[in-house]
Amino acid sequence: METEALNEILRGDSASAIRFMDMISFLAGEHSLFILCILAGVAFLAGAFDAIAGGGGLVTVPALVIAGLDPVSAIATSKLQATLGAISATKNFARAGLIEWERIWPATVLACLGSIMGALVVSSVPQQLVKTGLPFLLIIMALYFALSPKMTDDDAEQRVSMAAFCATAAVVIGFYDGAFGPGTGSFFMIAFVLLLGYGVVRATAHTKLLNLASILGSLSIYVFQGLVHWRIGVVMGLGAFIGAQVGSKLAIRVGAKLIRPLLMVVCCAIAFKLMLDPMHPVYRWIAGSI
Repeated sequence: METEALNEILRGDSASAIRFMDMISFLAGEHSLFILCILAGVAFLAGAFDAIAGGGGLVTVPALVIAGLDPVSAIATSKLQATLGAISATKNFARAGLIEWERIWPATVLACLGSIMGALVVSSVPQQLVKTGLPFLLIIMALYFALSPKMTDDDAEQRVSMAAFCATAAVVIGFYDGAFGPGTGSFFMIAFVLLLGYGVVRATAHTKLLNLASILGSLSIYVFQGLVHWRIGVVMGLGAFIGAQVGSKLAIRVGAKLIRPLLMVVCCAIAFKLMLDPMHPVYRWIAGSI
């Protein structure tokens, strides 16, 4: 049936095209094995990318929306699959001896609590204001990743105490992740490099741990609200887990030569995506000029 409909589409039969799209929508709504396999593949790629530089949600959330989920459920379910990916990457970085557990655990707890607070007050956060300003900040960060001599595998001078880092960066970025989200990994990354003087690989390892904590914080709220599609999230999570194994091993092996350019790509991709919002000034300026 699907083959016949597809052939009719190729011949230009619009009625069959509509029937075919209705069938695809039905399959997506029923979460068919075919759709789940595609989503698992998407999660594999997102997990590999996430383990290195973050930004996996740029792929998984749109894929979930296309599969038939509403935007809020797509974000919630993406958090579940990202959790398994982050666990996988963190495990690899820890096994390589790159995580200082005794030193970083307070920041991990505070990032989680900050994310919970962000998720609880998300309706009070001026989302459009954040969407307007964030692309410009991300572009600045991309330039920093490209040009800063500190973006190497070598550690540098620590600028603040771990206590100050926990009370500021961990809480604030965790809150941001719960309330908004895009670019969280890049923010954690730059905080570890600038404030604690970590080299790129070590910063990436600790970023995945804190990102995991902030994801778990916001995910707990989504679970309580009943927004997570568990079947899809677990299947995608398995794909993300395997992908993160690949990505984290590459990050450990190659280091800053791989992480640095991918961070630039992630920052620019998120900025570009946010600027595509019809409410963004840049989009309106371009649309007006055309």
